[in-house]
Amino acid sequence: MQHSPRFLKIVDDARRRVRECSVDDVKNKLDQGQKFLLIDVREDNEWAKDHLPGAIHLGKGIIERDVEERVPALDTPMVLYCGGGYRSAMAADNLQKMGYTNVISMDGGIRGWREKNYPLTKG
Repeated sequence: MQHSPRFLKIVDDARRRVRECSVDDVKNKLDQGQKFLLIDVREDNEWAKDHLPGAIHLGKGIIERDVEERVPALDTPMVLYCGGGYRSAMAADNLQKMGYTNVISMDGGIRGWREKNYPLTKG
């Protein structure tokens, strides 16, 4: 997918402030049984198609509105992902602005996860 220059500019700005990890990093965390909240920030229809095992859904359009109810502790370890790592970087940036201190964006998103043939949950 070809993204517009203005969109990429705001993503790059957010990426300067957020921590990122790779798809392999997240797979290793899951395999090791590390405790963290895995959050899919994609749209409802994307989530319904498939998502990472154990993930919860808080779409980019509502995460800032609903996160405090779902995740009241500001130090909760969270990994956010989307399709390719752009929307998750922007969402992670906003969560940090809200006071969350342990937020990571998964670079590569679910597309990178699929490329590695890692497991997905359907529906």
